[in-house]
Amino acid sequence: MAVPLPTAQTRWRCTLCGNLTRFDVTRSTRAVEYVHLDLAGEPRVEEREVLSETIESVRCRWCNAVDQVELVDRPSTGQSA
Repeated sequence: MAVPLPTAQTRWRCTLCGNLTRFDVTRSTRAVEYVHLDLAGEPRVEEREVLSETIESVRCRWCNAVDQVELVDRPSTGQSA
């Protein structure tokens, strides 16, 4: 079951314990990376383009519930845009 990513207006919340901040996320990513090797052979990714990404599961770190995450609205900051 794919889980939607949070947006600028939403965030994740565990439906069992109410956690809003700590989750283990399992995702599949397909990406193209430009890797630069230094003279010693140590690689460093200098550019990365994500072609596709799927969140496979989200586990709550507080109560260990799997796939019990919902999207909820972020609280209003009271600042005008």
